[in-house]
Amino acid sequence: MDIILEAFSIFFSLQNILVVGIGVAIGTVIGAIPGMTTPMGVALALPFTFSMPPVAGILLLLGVYKGGLYGGSLTAILIKTPGTPAASCTVLDGYPLTQKGQARKALDIALYSSCVADLISNVALILFAGVLASFALRFGPPEFFTLIVFSLTIIAGVSGPSLSKGIVSASLGLILATVGLDLIYGTERFVFGDYRLMSGLSFIPVLIGLFALPEIIDRATRRARPPGASKQELGTGATFADFKRVLKSVVRGSIFGVILGAIPGIGGAPAAFLSYSEARRNSKNPENFGKGEIEGIAAAEAGNNGVAGATMIPLLALGVPGDVITAVILGAFMIHGLRPGPLMFDQNLPMIYALFMGILLSSAYLFVVGKVAIKFFSRVATVPNRILYPIVFVLCVYGAYAVNNTLFDVFIMLSMGLVGYLMLKLDVPVAPFLIAFVLGPLLEDNFRQSLLISDGDPTIFFRNAICIVFWGLTALSVFVLIRSRIEAARTGKASVLTTGG
Repeated sequence: MDIILEAFSIFFSLQNILVVGIGVAIGTVIGAIPGMTTPMGVALALPFTFSMPPVAGILLLLGVYKGGLYGGSLTAILIKTPGTPAASCTVLDGYPLTQKGQARKALDIALYSSCVADLISNVALILFAGVLASFALRFGPPEFFTLIVFSLTIIAGVSGPSLSKGIVSASLGLILATVGLDLIYGTERFVFGDYRLMSGLSFIPVLIGLFALPEIIDRATRRARPPGASKQELGTGATFADFKRVLKSVVRGSIFGVILGAIPGIGGAPAAFLSYSEARRNSKNPENFGKGEIEGIAAAEAGNNGVAGATMIPLLALGVPGDVITAVILGAFMIHGLRPGPLMFDQNLPMIYALFMGILLSSAYLFVVGKVAIKFFSRVATVPNRILYPIVFVLCVYGAYAVNNTLFDVFIMLSMGLVGYLMLKLDVPVAPFLIAFVLGPLLEDNFRQSLLISDGDPTIFFRNAICIVFWGLTALSVFVLIRSRIEAARTGKASVLTTGG
């Protein structure tokens, strides 16, 4: 009790309370701007923490982090331009709802799911930091590989009616993901003598080109529509019944986010896709996913935001940053003379509890800031397309350029825009491409690292219970997918025979 009272005295100041809200607000805006990634926002905020007390400075960075994770969903839903890589999964069902005139409902579901997942992640950080950190230490390359193999089974589920087109899309994503230097041996792959390709294709330009530009080109090449037909309606907000329907997916996605967030190197995008995959498998209406299903939005945002608090688990418990953002936050700790790890819990326990209080407060701020952001950002859906799409195109160019400050990334974005437009016209699904592009490098690197560790012995992929569980889940998923495809084919044949009779 004495430690808690001391922590409360450290945290309870006007500066600390305000700085959390300011951080969340800044992060939400940064996350909503294509190209302004969350790591970039946290890094830009770092110098402002030098003159602050340790708790206030770290809480500012955490606020920017949490706001940025949510902010990416705003533009993903409204203009099909994800502000962050993790929000790319939210596009799959968020933008179709906007096209149906239900933007407000999609934004509300994204906000509520984000807040619940963020709260669950924060509570997991406070209660289970030690347990989850020890579990994360058991993940090596073989465990990562089997996890990603299981995650890739979602490709069949988001391929639509044509599995062959989904496989083509995923294959293209895997091929483009291999561009650059091989991380194991440093050899060049698909570089074609251009040094600018050695670092691979930047994710943000590929993402913007794949989603936003095809929509702009498609709108520009259509015939002119009557006045008033070129803007979307906002629709009504989400009801309690809507949220109750998706609550199970939110909780499930939050758990996935917490577990994957505690494992260094995973990040929000794989967590979002895995959560989305499981929501689709367990849904009563899996055929609605990708067409504007609120359960898909809820699952994606829950998985994405579920990692927020969990990424702090290896940082605080082990002193190991889980991703780029927590590496920046580790720098903030060290600037203030603190070294995260087991000793910090002995020497600075009141300060850690004070951080926990601020982290819990950030969930409340996320709800308030999110509601205000929805009120302002949702107006984007009412802007006529002849005005909106030129502005979106300018944002796309800025977003692609801002990643590395190079025009080459703008060229990559434009090239991917043409690829995405061809895929749109040929009815080739984009989701398998995106999933393969995100998870492909992780799959390859962990596969090769595992074989290097075992001197080429493939039994390393079955070395413990974690690997075996993921192989079992993969086999079960493949079996369910094959069975559902066979049943769908039989149903289709039966309907054709009935119609013919």
